[in-house]
Amino acid sequence: MKLKELPLSIYQSCYLALQPKRSLTCMDKKCVDVVVSLTTIPSRVHSIHLVIRGLLKQTVRPTKIVLWVHKDLEKKLPNKLNKLRSAIFEIRPTEGHSSHRKLIHSLKAFPESPIVTCDDDLLYPKNWLEKLSVHAKKHPHKIIANQTRYIRYQENGAVKPYKQWTYPSTEKDPMAIIAIGAGGVWYPAKALNKQVNDTVLFMELAPRADDLWFKAMAILNKTPTITPTNKSRTPIPIIGSQRIALKKTNIGADKNRVQWQALVNYFNFKTH
Repeated sequence: MKLKELPLSIYQSCYLALQPKRSLTCMDKKCVDVVVSLTTIPSRVHSIHLVIRGLLKQTVRPTKIVLWVHKDLEKKLPNKLNKLRSAIFEIRPTEGHSSHRKLIHSLKAFPESPIVTCDDDLLYPKNWLEKLSVHAKKHPHKIIANQTRYIRYQENGAVKPYKQWTYPSTEKDPMAIIAIGAGGVWYPAKALNKQVNDTVLFMELAPRADDLWFKAMAILNKTPTITPTNKSRTPIPIIGSQRIALKKTNIGADKNRVQWQALVNYFNFKTH
């Protein structure tokens, strides 16, 4: 967490914590046909109610918000989270512990609906979902992501280190743009290949990189990814929620490169 984010994180957390449930579950707001889907881990279970409150406080209302939690954690959820359950917000049990849970189960449960994923340690601006939905209407068959990178390769076709996944100054290939989950990602219905739910395969090839797995499934379905021209501001981290984070290992040890190379090799993706 950056020092400059600290005051805003404190303010946003306090503001959301004080909102009465009736204001969060108001049905008068415009409804957007989309399911917001996320998961969480034990270290964040006592702060994720703030994330849910932020999602319920959006300027538009999704048809559903689903939080997927491991079945062993379901009975240990704090009351401040449980009391937010409503016709809009559900908590559903799941097997496994991987971050892929934030999307794969909702794809199966809501096969005809667009799915928006988000993270469990960030507070999203109130117009976050509305701006994604406006852009999705303009590009109904594309994945919309507020945060992206551009997959880069060596001249011999090998994957470059993740820190070098930056946009080229010349012509860009839309299929090389990868959605980064933290900013929020809009997945149209049927945007990803049916293999997306192959737990054995993604745990073998990309066990700690759900974004990479979802990108591979998008490539298989020839679904491009784009970034909104008028995206919402960057979400604010919740204080103390990022002590355990996949990005520290994936980026610091260049595990993203290793896992994407495994996916490239397995699916024989074009790298030239």
